Amino acid sequence: MDRFAFRIAVMLFAVVGGIGLGHAQESATARSDEASARAAAADYDRLRVGPVDGGLTVVPTNQVLSPLGKQVPIVGRPTDLALSPDGRWLAVLSSSKLLLLDPVSAAVVSESTRVRGSYTGVRFTPDGKRVLASSFRGEVNVFEVTDRGELREGRAIKLPQGDGDSKRKPVPAGIAIDSTGSTLWVVLNTQNTLAEVELGSGRVARQIPVGNAPYGVVVVGDKAYVSNWAGRIPSGGEVTGPSGDAPPVRVDPVRYIASDGSVSVVDLKAGKETKQIDVGLHPSGLAVTPDGRYVCVANANSDTVSVIDTGTDAVVETISARPAKELPFGSAPNSLAISADGKLLYVSNGTNNAVGVVELAPPHSRMLGCLPTGWYPAGLELDEGRHALYVANVKGVGSRSGESAANRRAKGEKIFGYNSRDCLGTVSLVPLPPLDQLAGLTETVLSNNRLAESVRALARPRPDVQPRAIPERHGEPSVFKHVLYIIKENRTYDQVFGDVKRGEGDPQLCIYGRRVTPNHHKLADEFVLLDNFYCSGVLSADGHQWTDEAYVTDYIEKAFGGWPRSYPYDGDDAMAYASSGFLWDNALAHGQTLRVYGEFVSATVRWKDRGRTATPTYADCYRDFREGKNEIEVRATAAIKTLEPYICPEVIGFPLLVSDMHRAAQFLREFREYERRGSLPNLIVMLLPHDHTSGTKPHYPTPESCVADNDLALGKIVEAVSRSRFWPETCIFVVEDDPQDGFDHIDGHRTVALVISPYTRRGVVDSTNYNQTSMVRTIELILGLPPMNQLDASATAMASCFQETIDARPYQALKNNVPLDQLNPSVAEIQDPRQRHWAEVSMRLPLDQVDQADEDTLNRILWFAARGSDETYPAWAVNGDEAERDD
Repeated sequence: MDRFAFRIAVMLFAVVGGIGLGHAQESATARSDEASARAAAADYDRLRVGPVDGGLTVVPTNQVLSPLGKQVPIVGRPTDLALSPDGRWLAVLSSSKLLLLDPVSAAVVSESTRVRGSYTGVRFTPDGKRVLASSFRGEVNVFEVTDRGELREGRAIKLPQGDGDSKRKPVPAGIAIDSTGSTLWVVLNTQNTLAEVELGSGRVARQIPVGNAPYGVVVVGDKAYVSNWAGRIPSGGEVTGPSGDAPPVRVDPVRYIASDGSVSVVDLKAGKETKQIDVGLHPSGLAVTPDGRYVCVANANSDTVSVIDTGTDAVVETISARPAKELPFGSAPNSLAISADGKLLYVSNGTNNAVGVVELAPPHSRMLGCLPTGWYPAGLELDEGRHALYVANVKGVGSRSGESAANRRAKGEKIFGYNSRDCLGTVSLVPLPPLDQLAGLTETVLSNNRLAESVRALARPRPDVQPRAIPERHGEPSVFKHVLYIIKENRTYDQVFGDVKRGEGDPQLCIYGRRVTPNHHKLADEFVLLDNFYCSGVLSADGHQWTDEAYVTDYIEKAFGGWPRSYPYDGDDAMAYASSGFLWDNALAHGQTLRVYGEFVSATVRWKDRGRTATPTYADCYRDFREGKNEIEVRATAAIKTLEPYICPEVIGFPLLVSDMHRAAQFLREFREYERRGSLPNLIVMLLPHDHTSGTKPHYPTPESCVADNDLALGKIVEAVSRSRFWPETCIFVVEDDPQDGFDHIDGHRTVALVISPYTRRGVVDSTNYNQTSMVRTIELILGLPPMNQLDASATAMASCFQETIDARPYQALKNNVPLDQLNPSVAEIQDPRQRHWAEVSMRLPLDQVDQADEDTLNRILWFAARGSDETYPAWAVNGDEAERDD
């Protein structure tokens, strides 16, 4: 059964460099070659992530990129664009800076690192002499633009903190400037207000309350329209959920995911909101028709565009943004542009890597087709004079073309490895094709997104099908009744398996090889080695969404400039999650039983003797566990209310004050009770995070000890399950949430993954192109669950890891070679000056919480700790311009 019906014509689209419309026409002829299309389909699962022949790029979300037009690399993750009134300059807002681009030469003419780009918000003044940019630093940056395109920094507009007790840091997002250039309107995302700013003085004249988590703003006459990402502000008695450091949001009472979206209508003369209009979920980008009659808003978590009549301030039409009606949720429309004649609406479909083209004729608008773009299109600008469309692609062309890697290649140097955040966004400069070419381009978009696989994933189960390891259709029987899903933290394939000769590894990048991780190696030897498996995300904020939802929303993709509301790895932000829900929601909705160990919980670690007020150290916790003193209380609380009945209250995730052996012991204690009762939950989700490490911070375990602890815990869990009554009906999946703290010679997303069961093929290497959505899809098939969204629907199920005959040999865990209580010495004990340096650096890093430490610094610490030298550290693999977490 072929898995990916993309047409050979996409091979003719250039990923970097311009293409003419003639090439697009030539590719239309090639699409008729069905034999070539079938060959491409057969090859897909054998490809590796990164550039491939024909100018294509494979990304770890079951997708291929073949963007139209010229691709301009942009440092950071570009989220928004603005074209100067004379069309001479294109301003680009990215997560790490503001850039000015010449759209004719495609050259970046100037940039400023002062801006830590917000979700959205960049505009030129009407005279084109200044450009304003919203920054997660809590200000709107103002730059003079010279005739030569130089950005000269002016006085930034400082925005006020929240009133009363909140004192929330201001988070400016969408901006609008009046026709005279004297007044700026800027939404303050955490204050839930629209601020009026006098541009001459920079004074905030007033703040007007609007809805919850305002995102964008447009002005029509004397009215402003503000899109509210989280809809209405909750009133008493409504079900709410947390949104990090921002106010709570309205949520649905079953899954506790943000469930409201609205557009505020603001009377600018009166200075007050007059109405809120209900629209879809995550309303974000706004656009106004040239005659001012309609305001359109993109609803990223509903896959729709709402059309508002400005005369009645009512929704007159809701347009589906999906490129094909057969597709489930998951297109993420997030930005809009309207042609000068008002007849065409362009929609950035982030997750489809495409811009939809809509014939705008309310109430009878219709999708005409799609244009292929780079990875996750966001901001749009139409250049009517050049008949061109400009697209900000948040993730560009993947993680093989980051700034540091690109610079090394430009110097003729060899690249030995990659880091997941070493990526460049791109801006696509697209000559608009004739409408009669849209059909062929749409076919390319659907092929790039594996429409055929998505449709097959929705097929109904067949009657009288015999059980097999991985059913072909959801709802068909599996030999498995139980899934144990283990999520770990932050390792690449080469870091752990680079020393395995039978796989595609690089021993130069292996720092936690067989000596440190004997059980990982033995499990890969005895079961299946996966050397072409990828994380779909890059760090914990998006990594846990990929493992738990097989999807990431626009809210997360645009927050990399500073994470101002939350760093949502642990379930503390209802705004961060997809409307399609979590894997556990899917399981519970279909009658499956559930138990959760450490995932999406908050933690309490304290002495039971309340007279001891100091927080226990890692050594205290480890001693208490090993000696069974029971003097320390370790408690977990569900961070998302849905999970409250299902968590093990003794298993926490972060902080890393307890060992993974402690986590494993709590699971094994309950597992013995499951055996006694003869009943095991269908879905078990477990977090084993200690391979994240705490660097070389004194009195914490050494990095090798952390990873060895993680390894032994995994081995003991697998051993217990494989010797239990449940083994014949249980499958264990293991994956890292992200690969950020390390390097890989294939791609920065490549990671460690294991599939362990009595039906797993033994002693083989499976080089099928899998990623985290593949693992979620496979779990769904085992448990009889339908796909949740377009990405798990389009994923390749991991069927080639399995055989149809049972091999029930149990697993015997190997002992650790590295002591689990091996602690980093105090600074005073260290003689080596470099070791002392990195210990002192570790002390200054915020290592107690996930991913707060500067990534490049932590990677250097881990490299030194493993190699005893930092002379060989692969600095080429890290993009130092990527934004740090802005706390």
